[in-house]
Amino acid sequence: MAGEQIDDAEMYWVRLDGGAGRLTEPRLCDEWRRLILSGLLQAITISTNGWTNAGHAVNQIYDLLYMMGRDDIAVGIGGEGGILNDGTILPSVGGYLPIVDQGYGTTGYCRYSQVIPLGLRGKLDIDTIYGFRKQFLPQANRQYLPLQQPTTQQILMDKISAGSIIVFCGGTPTNLALFLMSNPHLKKNIQHIYLMGGGLGPRQVNCPTISTSSCPTGNVYTGDNTAPNAEYNFFSDPFAAYQVIHSGIPITLIPLDATDTIPITTEFMQEFEKQQHTLEAQYCFNALKMICDTWYTTPHFSQIFFMWDSFLAGVATSIMLKQNNTNGENEFAEMEYKTITVITSNEPYGTSDGSNPLFDGLKKPRFNLMRKGIHSGHIVTGPGDPFCIAQNGCKDGDTQVVTGPEGVRVRLAVRAKPNPDKHSKLNKAFYKNFLDVINRPHQTGRFNYTTQFPHYREATNVPDFKGRKLGKTVVFDMDMSPGDFLALIYLLKVPTEVIYLKAILVTPTGWATAATIDIVYDILHIMKRDDILVGLGDLYASNQTYANFNLIGSCKYRRAIPHGAGGFLDSDTLYGFAHDMPRSPRRFAS
Repeated sequence: MAGEQIDDAEMYWVRLDGGAGRLTEPRLCDEWRRLILSGLLQAITISTNGWTNAGHAVNQIYDLLYMMGRDDIAVGIGGEGGILNDGTILPSVGGYLPIVDQGYGTTGYCRYSQVIPLGLRGKLDIDTIYGFRKQFLPQANRQYLPLQQPTTQQILMDKISAGSIIVFCGGTPTNLALFLMSNPHLKKNIQHIYLMGGGLGPRQVNCPTISTSSCPTGNVYTGDNTAPNAEYNFFSDPFAAYQVIHSGIPITLIPLDATDTIPITTEFMQEFEKQQHTLEAQYCFNALKMICDTWYTTPHFSQIFFMWDSFLAGVATSIMLKQNNTNGENEFAEMEYKTITVITSNEPYGTSDGSNPLFDGLKKPRFNLMRKGIHSGHIVTGPGDPFCIAQNGCKDGDTQVVTGPEGVRVRLAVRAKPNPDKHSKLNKAFYKNFLDVINRPHQTGRFNYTTQFPHYREATNVPDFKGRKLGKTVVFDMDMSPGDFLALIYLLKVPTEVIYLKAILVTPTGWATAATIDIVYDILHIMKRDDILVGLGDLYASNQTYANFNLIGSCKYRRAIPHGAGGFLDSDTLYGFAHDMPRSPRRFAS
């Protein structure tokens, strides 16, 4: 595959999930491995309007690329631009928020992202790769640095304006939609978009004890009936998904219907455990095993976890390797064409109930939208939205088959093809291909953290206080803002005969996200105070979690904190400085 020509286009992979952290799961391990091997991967952009936080995500990408020897690949994230009330999209808009809530800057409402947990089974696990990331990945030469980090829109402009290109979109399509809306004249340069998202048919996993025909089509779980048919990628920004689907660019869609047919099975995990011949295979397997061990019980894992984005990569690559392949023939999935659309608001259209920022309170709707058009109805305000509950579920982000001019004809995967080898324990063709690709010996990872630094030892630095009179015992409660880290270092420098810092309480409801706890551990390690206990506090402010599903909650207060410069991005990276610190043997573990 590495030496084969794929049409006449250069490859450009756009990573638009919040899941930069999910690069360790099979859904993405194979994706970046395939594209790196092909030599056609030009750039990566990261969306933080999903399952990951910007500072943790971008440094993880840099470390992964460094491990794979591909520091030539451009990486873009965020931006400080915004959208004006008249719909003008400013340069370098950050994409931290769904388009409907994007204002001037990087603060805003978490309307859709409330359905993603901030802690376990959510962003904390993804940002740290369940505690495995800093244990394994090497320390890259590149890192996030304020005022120097390329933005998402800069990277998109540089690569797409250069000529014919192909885009892989593995998650929330906010960044891509913003680019297409701002630069319609460059749509002609995008030869094809391969998109993972949406769901068209009922999912048996949603209701295993009743008839499949009545099952919801989505995978967004809120503990109630807010959005039963929505899929995470499209639900995180329905208006963006609509803009991409209706862009006029040829689309190949990998929906939940198809990925449901290629779950992470016990047999696959057993074979994967035997085949860890490269560093990247080891990294992916260990992270996946931690998900299996901590998120779900083994018998149910294959009912919940699937090869989402990696299936997109496999199908797309197989399609592109065949010249003049208009029907999408490939080794791994059966394909068909359907006319679809993405629902962005709920009927009745043209009503103003305060839920829709594209219309409410504006003399002229944003983006010249029609007052009583399909985007003008009620949109979800969050889990437990009374309008949605009364309607037996809202339709935001739903993917529907339609007829007439409101639909777009797209090519989509239907189901995974079986393995031609009937004697194999792996019953899908893509299972075998995934393991083959991830274990290929050429252009493999160069080193992990311990081989990069052979003298590194996971040993704690604990002081000996025998015979010393300790000062007043202090517990420091911090929210991990840069100012708090200065205070922490000051307290560590005060003689222990004056102040004996015994424990630190980390409160992730302020200016940093929960995964920044690893910086606390690193600073304590540098200062030879690994004896200090560190506790992680609640992920949500008081009374802000949802009763039906307490892993998720509101952003009522934290919405005032910028996602970008001066906010979470800078705090989570200590303005770029944290990446180069020695790594403590203590770290968050899921």
